[in-house]
Amino acid sequence: MARAPLLQLSGISLTFGGNPVFDGLDLVVQQGDRVALVGRNGSGKSTLMKVMAGLVEADTGERVVPPGVTVGYMEQDPDLSGFATLGDYAASALGADQAYRVAMVAEGLKFAPETPVATASGGERRRAALAKLLAEAPELMLLDEPTNHLDIQAIEWLEAELQGTRAAFVLISHDRAFLRALTRATLWIDRGQVRRREAGFEGFEDWRDRIWAEEDEARHKLDRKIKAEAKWAVEGISARRKRNQGRVRALAALRDERAAQIRRQGTAAMEFESGPVSGKRVIEAKGLTKSFGDRPIVRGFDLRVMRGDRVAFVGPNGVGKTTLLKLLTGEIAPDAGSVTLGTNLSVAVFDQTRAQLDPDASLWENLTGDPQMRVSGASDQVMVRGTPRHVVGYLKDFLFDERQARAPVRSLSGGEKARLLLARLMARESNLLILDEPTNDLDVETLDLLQDILGEYDGTVLLVSHDRDFIDRVATQTIAMEGAGRVTAYPGGWSDYQAQRPKDEAEKDARPKDSAESLKPNAKVVAPRKPDGLSFTERKRLEELPALIERLEAEIGKLSDLLASPDLFTKEPVKFRKASEMLAERQAALISAEEEWLTLEERAG
Repeated sequence: MARAPLLQLSGISLTFGGNPVFDGLDLVVQQGDRVALVGRNGSGKSTLMKVMAGLVEADTGERVVPPGVTVGYMEQDPDLSGFATLGDYAASALGADQAYRVAMVAEGLKFAPETPVATASGGERRRAALAKLLAEAPELMLLDEPTNHLDIQAIEWLEAELQGTRAAFVLISHDRAFLRALTRATLWIDRGQVRRREAGFEGFEDWRDRIWAEEDEARHKLDRKIKAEAKWAVEGISARRKRNQGRVRALAALRDERAAQIRRQGTAAMEFESGPVSGKRVIEAKGLTKSFGDRPIVRGFDLRVMRGDRVAFVGPNGVGKTTLLKLLTGEIAPDAGSVTLGTNLSVAVFDQTRAQLDPDASLWENLTGDPQMRVSGASDQVMVRGTPRHVVGYLKDFLFDERQARAPVRSLSGGEKARLLLARLMARESNLLILDEPTNDLDVETLDLLQDILGEYDGTVLLVSHDRDFIDRVATQTIAMEGAGRVTAYPGGWSDYQAQRPKDEAEKDARPKDSAESLKPNAKVVAPRKPDGLSFTERKRLEELPALIERLEAEIGKLSDLLASPDLFTKEPVKFRKASEMLAERQAALISAEEEWLTLEERAG
């Protein structure tokens, strides 16, 4: 049965100077579509979404929304002027009898509707915009980076909401796990061309790489043909003048075709340079305790961080992850307990608020104004790991062009600001990286590169992130902050933490929130009846365990192969130690997962 179209774009062309953002774009979104919109930072994802929302008018083409169809767009920077509170804004398009919807969504997204607009942070404003969209429940939702500023619990709540909705949606996100769980089709913007694949984000990167490989092969063939024709033009042009002129024109056409091809944007030339080797023991915390008033952050926490560890800190927003980082690095003092820092530490900090960047200064000024990058007597150079570099040349390493060098930082996108901050960090040597939400706004390709360079970094990494996939790829240890001062260390990444955490905690997090009915005035609250056999959470866990077991077995195999190398222990002792520890952790996690699967399978009958 054919599905009804909700939105149609025909012949859309749009140019913002230089190359077109889109040219002759045709696109249809139908009922039930769940679409991932992906592409490099600056490729035009947000612009296309604004065209779909009717907020940006194309140079040519037509946008059609059938009568009666509602389209909702989550604004990145919502205009809250005229509203006293975030709740007033979120409920502004709802009737009085529908205001309960905002309260329901606010609980899941963890924002207070009564918060005054005047004191609301940027993250709270974005959550209010998301709450407004979800509460209005349009037939087509356009979501631009909805997980930014959400903690993992809120992301999982939003994931469940979107999995259960009957609305269609188009989704921009850097969160691979979020995209994999939700999408059934993929729109890929690449150099002004939009390709559609009728499959979700899972497999996108293989599809993208296959297209690029075919493109490279076609370009290689074209280059060989141009070379052959150019050789003929030099050596054989004297014979049969009339036919030769046709070949000369054909050669010119080939060269024009080659010149018209738009070069793919490369990856940033990112690299963390390790400074002098730190002591083997980087941080030793014993009995760490800290409270603010009657709000405990951490109680009696012990932690040992060794050189080369990658430690991820996870937990709800406001639980105190950044505070714990500052305690561990000695920036603030604990109420009780002790922190001992290792020797020879050189620290570099990535701040989630981007406070190290001056928004009114240019990119050039933000680099040359950094005391650690300043080159005496040279206003056009910066010091990069001990070597002077021209400002523009260094910016180009991070995918900025010459025109952007003198532009103010506030004109940059979120991903560009993150790249600029990384450029400042990577200009100096370090052996301890503090990364507080580094993945926000970065595209998939840059996330891949960041993951790779962290894997090769010889120093130690302390990481705060809500990106589950990134934590799985990077972390060797996960510190879970669960509120009320409870802090627990688990070996491995996010999936390992989920597999090892106590079942009562996992079930408490998975417990459904109040439904829309329970939030209506005078609604009767009916206690849910626990089904026979396995609970919903246990059934879901039973379905997930085979994939987890398979992944652990694959990782154990890779680590065993690595440790089988006879030279590893003598030539790379640090790598040998880390691999041995990871192997022991994975083996323990595999035993636990297999025992859990057997128990659940037996109970399921």
